[in-house]
Amino acid sequence: MPTPFEELQARAATRWEELTAGESAWIRVGGGASGQAVGADKVLDAFREAVESSGANATVSMVGAPGLMYLEPQVDVLMPDGIRIFYGNVGPEEARTIVEQHVKNGEPLLDRAYAYTARDGTATNGTDRVGPGTGDLPTLDSMPMVALQERIATRNFGDIDPHDILQYVANDGYSALNRALTEMTPDQIVDEIKNSGLRGRGGAAFPAGLKWSFLAPSNAPVKYVLCNAEEGDPGAFNDKGIIESDPHTLVEGLIINGYATRSSHGFIFIRQGHEMSINAAGKAVEQAYEAGLLGKNILGTEFSFEMEVSLTGDSYVAGEETALMEAIEGKRATPRFKPPFPAAEGLWKKPTNINNVKTLAYVPEIVRNGAEWFKGIGTETTSGTAIVCLSGHIKYPGMYEIPMGMTIRDVLEKVGGGVSEGERIKVIQAGGPLNGLLGEEAFDTIIDFDAMTAAGASIGSGGIIVGNETTNVVDLLRTLIAFNQFESCGKCFPCRLGNTHMLEILNRMCENKAKSSDLALLQRVGLSMKAGSLCGHGQLGYNPIESALKYFGDEIKASLNGELELTGVFGDGTMILPSRTRP
Repeated sequence: MPTPFEELQARAATRWEELTAGESAWIRVGGGASGQAVGADKVLDAFREAVESSGANATVSMVGAPGLMYLEPQVDVLMPDGIRIFYGNVGPEEARTIVEQHVKNGEPLLDRAYAYTARDGTATNGTDRVGPGTGDLPTLDSMPMVALQERIATRNFGDIDPHDILQYVANDGYSALNRALTEMTPDQIVDEIKNSGLRGRGGAAFPAGLKWSFLAPSNAPVKYVLCNAEEGDPGAFNDKGIIESDPHTLVEGLIINGYATRSSHGFIFIRQGHEMSINAAGKAVEQAYEAGLLGKNILGTEFSFEMEVSLTGDSYVAGEETALMEAIEGKRATPRFKPPFPAAEGLWKKPTNINNVKTLAYVPEIVRNGAEWFKGIGTETTSGTAIVCLSGHIKYPGMYEIPMGMTIRDVLEKVGGGVSEGERIKVIQAGGPLNGLLGEEAFDTIIDFDAMTAAGASIGSGGIIVGNETTNVVDLLRTLIAFNQFESCGKCFPCRLGNTHMLEILNRMCENKAKSSDLALLQRVGLSMKAGSLCGHGQLGYNPIESALKYFGDEIKASLNGELELTGVFGDGTMILPSRTRP
């Protein structure tokens, strides 16, 4: 007799075969916020209408965003012969032509396509127009921004409908959970995560397995595991991207987290207003319950686990782990004093563990493939991959999953295609507004937690904002500190007052009204914040300035002599927030 999971797999295999190996073409439209921001919904409607009106034998689906955001809206057509053609920057008006010519007549629009894949790696459509060596189209895997990736957490992006659990299961989804529940003990899973070298991807880079081990020994009848998807960092959108494009990988990772730590409940914590993420996570949780993957006696085992999605208001500080718990409890999102630490007394004073979306998204593949497999990717101190979000003055903006150990320069030039406007990349802001600015001399730094920290920045949330030679560093600093000042919760005065004072000084610098003593004052305020603030928002608030002094000291000092010219992208002042704190 088949097990409950084998029955689920059989249903999923049938569904996947219908989509990929049947007689019907499969038209996939890339969604997510990146696609829908430029009209993917209208493109989807246009293709559905074109298929219906033409009588073409095709299924049309909205799938997750593939990550190549400079090509949105993206559409790909998988024909029954196994050839898959990718089109970029598609408009609704092109739908009828693609359906008529490609789907019905079998003639791809090669002048509009950017890449292809074939089921067996060769041209199998009976012509020599599409295939290796023809010069007509590159294979998808030969494009540098794809070839240099190592897709683990993003493995299903662009391939599956995020709202269809059967498509996820058909691609090995929930097989790690099944293995964990039927072949492994909770302690073995904790050890596997420890041995993998997985470090938290929320910014602090704390070893995930060690963090789980703090919660696992507790015998409390109610314990919580939380997923932090607040993600308020400017320039970072990978947490939202995972939830929008493949929410079940997060749900599966959180269930395994709950089993490994012997917890009873899980919460996915998302900022209010991120509707696509909220809807995708809610749908995934609902489907997991319907499939017997959540609730009582999961997959016929003795393990029971409940899960729900929880929302907060627009608060950047709500991403701090104790502030997050306050928000779930219905209170104002402000950090708690520690100790007690969450593993002892967290949500509703019960033992609690909190992980980032990306951290949990790696867990199913680690359990499925083993710790040594994951440890074999990356560097000696930072295993696995980094999911980087490239934006700003970059030719190919997007979300890319690259192996740890790649240099910043390779990410910018080989993956991102180099500067989009101007002659060179002058500055990058990496890891969110509480992390540093790096100059060109730091671009040969490898991307891993320790090397980035030594360079004066951080991987942080994964955002990399690129500025060309016209970017004014002092004005960029003013924008970052204005954000930090506005988002301070105001609970502790070193952060509340310190950010305000630093912003006032930077305003004087940008207006050529600074005094020669202002640089020393800026440093004194920043170091006081670092020593006296309650949480990371204040403790790290001086980081952008400290790193900028290392790489752009002359430019910053020039502002003290009345020589600052606001000619860069931030120079019009439109991004400067009001000089006030939240009430």
